[in-house]
This record gives sequence, C-alpha cells and structure tokens, in this order.
Amino acid sequence: MTTITNPILTGFNPDPSILRVEDDYYIANSTFEWFPGVQIHHSRDLVHWQLLTHPLNRASQLDMLGNPSSGGIWAPDLSYADGLYWLIYTDVKSWHGAFKDTPNYLVTASSITGPWSEPIYLNGSGFDPSLFHDEDGRKWLVNMEWDYRKGTNSFSGILLQEYSVAEQRLVGPVKKIFKGTSLGFVEGPHLYKHAGRYYLMVAEGGTFYEHAVTMARSENIEGPYEVDPTNPVLTSFGHPELALQKAGHASLVETQTGEWYLAHLCGRPQASVIPQDKETLASLTPVVKDNGIRCNLGRETSLQKVVWTEDGWLRLETGENTPRLEVPGPDLPPHPFPVEPVRDDFDSPALGINFNTLRVPPGDDWLTLTARPGFLRLYGRESLSSKHRQSLVARRLQHFEAEITTCLEFAPDNFQQMAGLICIYDIENYFYLRVGYHEEKGRILGILESDNGRYDEPLAEEVALGDAPKVFLRVTFEGPVLQFSYSRDGQDWQEIGGKFDATKLSDEYCRDSSFTGTFVGMCAQDLRGTRCAADFDFFEYVPKRGR
Repeated sequence: MTTITNPILTGFNPDPSILRVEDDYYIANSTFEWFPGVQIHHSRDLVHWQLLTHPLNRASQLDMLGNPSSGGIWAPDLSYADGLYWLIYTDVKSWHGAFKDTPNYLVTASSITGPWSEPIYLNGSGFDPSLFHDEDGRKWLVNMEWDYRKGTNSFSGILLQEYSVAEQRLVGPVKKIFKGTSLGFVEGPHLYKHAGRYYLMVAEGGTFYEHAVTMARSENIEGPYEVDPTNPVLTSFGHPELALQKAGHASLVETQTGEWYLAHLCGRPQASVIPQDKETLASLTPVVKDNGIRCNLGRETSLQKVVWTEDGWLRLETGENTPRLEVPGPDLPPHPFPVEPVRDDFDSPALGINFNTLRVPPGDDWLTLTARPGFLRLYGRESLSSKHRQSLVARRLQHFEAEITTCLEFAPDNFQQMAGLICIYDIENYFYLRVGYHEEKGRILGILESDNGRYDEPLAEEVALGDAPKVFLRVTFEGPVLQFSYSRDGQDWQEIGGKFDATKLSDEYCRDSSFTGTFVGMCAQDLRGTRCAADFDFFEYVPKRGR
C-alpha cells in the first residue's frame, strides 16, 4: 500500500480544485497577483506531483496591472466535459473595505497544457465561482455572493445560475441555494452528484485557523439543501496540536478504482523568533489575529481519504474530521517524476516553470534570456512599492529550511539604481539584499527592509564592493529565521546583517494582505527611468530538509 505524505503541494498553493481525466489527476491552485495565473500540478498516483502548466499566460487573459496585493486570481475551478477542460476564475480588482470588485471568467482548452481560449465574462456578484456539468448536459455556475450593505452578512450565501454554451453567457434566474451555517463566511462552493443526490461542498469559518469544510445535499439542484448533521466534515480548529492547520476549502475526486479523496488547503505554522507585544500587533494587524504562530510558506494543499456512509454522507476514512499528515494512497501504480534540478543556469530562452513575475507577464522590454546567453537580464523599472511595472522574478519558498543563491553582475552609477536577491511577501513586506551605488563608496551592498510598509535600512554601514564585476548573493532559511550572506568568488562566504524573522512574510503578520506566502527571487529597480541592466548568472534553490 502506498502512503500520501501531506502536504502534497508545499509552499503557496491554496484553494485546490482537483480533477481526474481517465488516468491523470490535476490540481488547480490560486496564484493571486503572481503571473502567470493559476498553477496546475499533475499526478498519476496522487502521491507524486509535478508542476505542469499555467493556463493564464497572456495579458489578454489576465490583466493585473494595478491589482492590489492578494488580489488577482482567487480560487480557480477546473473541470472536464464535452472533450474540453473548463477553467473558471476570479480576477479580484479590489477587496479592501465594504466593496469587492470580483469579475469572474471562463476559459477552455482541448488539452490541459493549452492553448487556453480568450476569457468569457460571467458575472461579478461574488468570488469563488465553479462550474457543474450535470448528467443531462446542462451547466451551472455557483459562486458566493458579497453583500456590502451595513448590517448584513457580507458572505450572504451561494448563488446558482445556468450557463449557456451556445450563447457563451449565464442565462435564466439567479437563485440563492445556500446561506451557510453558523460557522459563517460561506465561500468556495463546489457541486457534485452522487447516488442521485446533489451535494454542495463549501468552505466556512474564514481561511485562517477557524477554517472548515461543510457539506449539504438536496434532491434538486436548486434545493432546499440539508446540512450534514456532523458538520464540519473537515477542520483543524480546536486542535492546535495538529501539524496541518487551517484545513478547509476542499474539492472532491474519485479514482479509477472507486476510492475517494478530498483535496484541501492547509497551513503549517511555526513560532515567530521575535515575539511581539499585543499593542504592536494590534497596530500592525487590525484584521488578522497574529499570536506569533505564523505560516510563512503560505497555504498549501493536502489530501485526505474519504468514504461515503450508508446514509449518504461524506466522512474521512479515519472516522474523525481532522487532517492527517499521512494518508493511505490509492490502489494505483506508483508514478514518480524526475527530480527537478536545483540550479537554473539560464541556458534556455524561456523562463523556468517555477518562476513568477508580479502582476505583469515577462516581456523583452524588461526581461531577456537571449540578450546575453546564459544570463537572465533584468532592466530596472519601478520601485518595490509599485503595483504596476516591476522588474521582479521569483519562485515560491517551499521548505522551512533552504538555501538560495545567485550571482549578479551590475554596474549602477546612481543611488536610484539597485538590483539583488529578495525575500518578499508583497509590496509592503520584504527583505532585500541589494547592490546599489554611493557617491563616495561607489558600488555598495546593503539590505533594505519593509515591515508592514515601514521602510528601514538595518545595516549600520553598507559594504563597499569596489570594482569587482560580480558578487554572489545568498539567503539561508532556517525555520523561523533567514540570514543573508555574500561572496566575491563563490567560495568564501560572509554573513551580512543579523538574523531576520522569516515568519513576518506570512498571512498572519502582514497588515493589508493575507493570502499568499514567501517568494524568493531576483529584481532590479531604476528609479531614474534609464533601465539600467542587471545580469544574473544562475539561480539555485537547495532544500536543506525534505519539507
């Protein structure tokens, strides 16, 4: 018997939508403001997973210029019918305050790897849309409804409306089929049909430590829906001893052999290295409860084995409703994938699949792998505060302990030009080891920090680099701390700055955004607008332990 070790998708991979097409399994995850949009992983045994593709890889499909932090792609839904893959997604344009602008779209493809179509606009009444293909050929969209009005339940319920393939739009009446339970914050709906009944799976409790999975069922797609008497089906709430917290926002899949599995998001917390007093926390995080226990890898994806009871309800195979780190795997042949190389020498003309950019797609005007073969060249653009045109390329941090190294050649001639290695959550939260320029010292190496928007340069004195053409940059993550270091030759390394609290790059700590995770990468800024070029020779990501 095989064993599934959770999380199956480590690092920032939330809101899983799982799908089986014949012998292949796919999971689509939210990507928020990171481009390209939607990650799809592939498996043939539910044990081994590999990042396969990003469907939304053109600005015509996903224009996130100016989107807020933690805006962009929320909760994609992946399905298959009529010989096509169907992907439903929200591109969140605003989400702070009373109003939320949440246009929902549909794209399709005949192959999971694309090309995917141009988007069809669906609605904007709320977020977390998903598409249900009924046995009679009709298609139905469900999404949560957002109610901005004072004195109302903002998460007012789940809406249902039919989708017309012929007209490429929603048709017919909109009906509210479920108002949620006392857990509140009803969202993330998925419809299923099993043994003649319609089952509505939703997320409730909010996407933090109170998160949960709720199930309701009906004889009719329009309801009424009765709630599972043992609700919630899955949650970590009330069990701080569990390694997997925040369990919720789930989707369901049946294997070829008739086994059932639930894919759900989760978070693995670790204690902050720098405790915060309650007054400081209150001033920094007015929305998010931060008790110093934080998930800086972001919300991840896990699998739990489930069974249907004789009376037609879904249960974890364990008979409990809490997530497990290890789960019995399905009766399928093992299908491991080749081990990914830890180092990218930028010998390919295309950017590696693990790299992402902020809000905008890569373009030759700011990112090139061919101008200097064997190097990634970034032309400096806007500052790290920009929601528009940054020159930043990064990948997810997927391990609590990891060492990330790059080599930079950069010749700034003004203090407004800089480039280097960055650890970033969003535009208000980052640690940046950067090469810059000083009028008296010439090229210098220093650290920039933004802590919930509060800017700092923590070094008492920056390091003069002299005329050496290149410098090696490194960051080492050791659980809740990160440490920068540098080398002039790639052999002898020297730490720079002290140990920083890596857990600050987390949903729990960050003030105005709360849905992503830590990214590590390369960036360049030229605030003068002269597009000073920075050349990166390689990027190496080495895990120091398994997960």
